[in-house]
Amino acid sequence: MENVGTTASAAPKKGRARNRRGEGGRLREDIVAAAVELLDEAGDERAITLRSVARRVGIAAPSIYPHFPDQPAIMLAVVQREFAELRNSLLSAVEKAGADPRRRLYAVCDTYLDFAQAHPERYRTMFGGLWMPDLDASSLTEADLAALGNETMGILVEALDACAAAGQSTSADPRGDAVALWLGLHGLAHQRAVSPAFPWPQDIDGRIVVALAHLTEPPA
Repeated sequence: MENVGTTASAAPKKGRARNRRGEGGRLREDIVAAAVELLDEAGDERAITLRSVARRVGIAAPSIYPHFPDQPAIMLAVVQREFAELRNSLLSAVEKAGADPRRRLYAVCDTYLDFAQAHPERYRTMFGGLWMPDLDASSLTEADLAALGNETMGILVEALDACAAAGQSTSADPRGDAVALWLGLHGLAHQRAVSPAFPWPQDIDGRIVVALAHLTEPPA
């Protein structure tokens, strides 16, 4: 059943040309891209309905069903796409940071916070601030939701583990401490978005990383 919440004013595209044989994947990508556009514009996942997405793409709503059985399935694809984008950004930041584990960890944390600031609606949707599907009323499963963010968390765990191996962190449980570090970064990202007037210390992100990653003092 289509989500019947508030619908954004979605400018329709002209009638979309029928895909040639083998191009069905392109329509799926267009549907997800349209949903992301609606989310960015409205800041509310309720603006993403089968009808509003179809109108944005320039197709009839029933044309969505071969690709997505319901609105939550579209939202899952949106979130999966954004996690893939975040993962790619983190991997690129790690590569650019060079061989020093501490620099690589900071690069991961800085890039994470930059992503949250640049895409606030997408970020809140990825982490349940806007989107919380009802598994009993949709096609989604617990496994679908449990898999979200695994790769990005793995990058953070790997970065912290490398710091510990190099003696730059005293962490005895890199995975557990990486989860604590993520919670600290997530809290900062959220509060920066909802409390922009708060006088944040300029080095607050660095303090969070040092404390929660158990970093040792860098060499003089």
